[in-house]
Amino acid sequence: MAAYSPGVLVGNWNEAAFLEEDRMRDFIRKRDRGELLMQKIGRLEENLLKKIKLSVSKDGFICFGDTVMLLSPDSKSSVDNYTGACGNLTLAINLEEISIYSAVSLQAPCGVSAVKTIDPMGRNTFCLLSVDGSSVGEPIRFGQKFGLGTTGGFSDPMLYLASDHKSFIRFAKKSHLQQVFLTDELSYLTCWQAAFLDPQLRLEYEGSPVPANSKVIITHCHTNRSLAVPRNFWTRSYFGREYEVICHTYLDSHRVEEDKNYWVIVTANPGDDGTMIDRPDPQPGGIGKKEFCQETENIKIPDYK
Repeated sequence: MAAYSPGVLVGNWNEAAFLEEDRMRDFIRKRDRGELLMQKIGRLEENLLKKIKLSVSKDGFICFGDTVMLLSPDSKSSVDNYTGACGNLTLAINLEEISIYSAVSLQAPCGVSAVKTIDPMGRNTFCLLSVDGSSVGEPIRFGQKFGLGTTGGFSDPMLYLASDHKSFIRFAKKSHLQQVFLTDELSYLTCWQAAFLDPQLRLEYEGSPVPANSKVIITHCHTNRSLAVPRNFWTRSYFGREYEVICHTYLDSHRVEEDKNYWVIVTANPGDDGTMIDRPDPQPGGIGKKEFCQETENIKIPDYK
């Protein structure tokens, strides 16, 4: 039988105490550098969810340098919508869970998705960028190339909305169509252009300024496919359930784009801190159509025969 040796217990206790002190020193060092997981997550959430002030359109048009939201309007006429996919959606940064744990700022490539949040914040606001030498403040015109950049609420780096042809290894995860993503390099993959909604008037409006807060078609220049939210493909992100954004032109039987391809470039409401989509519709005479119908539905027209 082995003899009792108190020195073994003392040695193990000393080793455990040394390891505990080493872990504490490592914790304090990471805390001081802001490298703790809770600090990284807090910093990302603080910036991505930070309230952002949109640009005000002084003349009703969008201009280079404007900070805007890209909104996919409620597609009530779509027959393949299901509960949860209705309502207005905005284009936003989509961070995978693994990147939340490893990054302290946005890293390329980065995904995008459509979210139900319509309040402007770091993750769903974009800057309209010139790619042809146009000056900041000049109106963007139908058919003119422009870029869409975002920092996600951080000071840097800026990432650019991009797309590329579908391949065997590069496609949208759910729909398997052409994917849309964010990259850190400006190139032909990051060029977009706006088209007038009505295809019969599209050629006539070519070269005219693009109106803010109106439905338009946004097309990727390199692939000639339009930005779209199918609304029947959803993914899970760090922020919950969100909807897939792709590049695909949905055409009806008349060869006209469907509402999956409709976008509204949203600017700020000059009257308050909200956006133009929050602004109530004007009611001529101070009475709305619904109220007018309610007031007149019980009126009987006399018979003079």
